[in-house]
Formats: sequence, structure tokens, C-alpha cells
Amino acid sequence: MNAGIIGQAAGLFAVTNIDDIVILALFFAQGTGHLRIVLGQYIGFAGILVVAVAAAFGATFLPASAVPYLGLIPLALGLKAAWQVWRDRAGGGDDDPPARGGGPKALEVAAVTFANGGDNIGVYVPVFATSGTSGMAVYVIVFLILVAVWCLAGRFFATRPLIARALSRWGHILLPLVLIGLGAVLLVEGGAFGL
Repeated sequence: MNAGIIGQAAGLFAVTNIDDIVILALFFAQGTGHLRIVLGQYIGFAGILVVAVAAAFGATFLPASAVPYLGLIPLALGLKAAWQVWRDRAGGGDDDPPARGGGPKALEVAAVTFANGGDNIGVYVPVFATSGTSGMAVYVIVFLILVAVWCLAGRFFATRPLIARALSRWGHILLPLVLIGLGAVLLVEGGAFGL
């Protein structure tokens, strides 16, 4: 393996996925279910890679005009989470059903990861297409290794005392806001619905 390609792959991954650390920290701060978060991150990122590799070989599963609409996924999940926060605060009584514990489900994490990485596909495709099959394999392997590093970083940030206190106090509010904001940015920047 060429060290230059490994370095380029690591740099490309870091630049295109820096925002995932914040989202992962918010997910990890929700409590248990850490394996589901890691699994969901891998499923979502594997989806990104499958689409990018296929597109590099000439297949187009996702037309460019559809990518901005991926913003509807985190928007919907954010609105759902906001509704749960509002419902839990509005009820306030002992008769309320217990709040959903255990953190997010793997498919929720995967959906947010895929939607957030939809724009990454546009960056990865030309890089993959020009790097050849062996170079593309190096990129994919490095990316998959770095997904684990990103999960560890998200978990690390979620467990730092100062950050953990802030996330335990405000995370249930921040997560819906971040997801709604992410969805809105993806929709607006992509020009979805003529925005």
C-alpha cells in the first residue's frame, strides 16, 4: 500500500466527516446502546461507500437532484425527537410512559449518517473514479477503519466531564436542534423544493 494514498484517504475522510463527531457525541450522550450507535454508523457509511463506488464505476443509483432531499431524513428524526422532548416536558406527571431509554436505534443512526454523508458522495466519486480499483480499495479500507476512530472520538467527547455534564443537561434538546438544523442545511444548500 502506498503511504501517500493512505494519507490522502485519511485527510479526505477527516475533512468530509468532521461534523459527524458532534452528532456521534450527541448520540453517545443519550445513554446506553453504544453498540447500536457504532453499528448504525457503519451501516450508514457503508451505504455511502456503496453508492460512491458504484457511481465511480458508472452506475447512478441516486441522481444528483435527489441528494438534497436526503435532508428530509435528519429533519424528520429531529422533529420526532423534539416532539418527544416536548411531550415529556408537557406531561410532567407520574402517569407518563417512561421515556425511551437505551439511546438511538441502529437504523436511526444509519439514516442520519447516510443523509449527512449524501454530499460526501459527490466528493468521493471523482476521487474513486481516478484512483483505480486498487486505490479505491485503499480508500474504502481506510474510511472503514476511520469510522471506528470517529466513533471512539464521539464517545470520548461525550464522556469528558465538562462535555458530559452539558450533554446530560442539554443533549435531549441539542440533538433535535442539530438534526433539524442539519436537515434544513442539506435542503437549502442543495436547492430542494426550489429553496
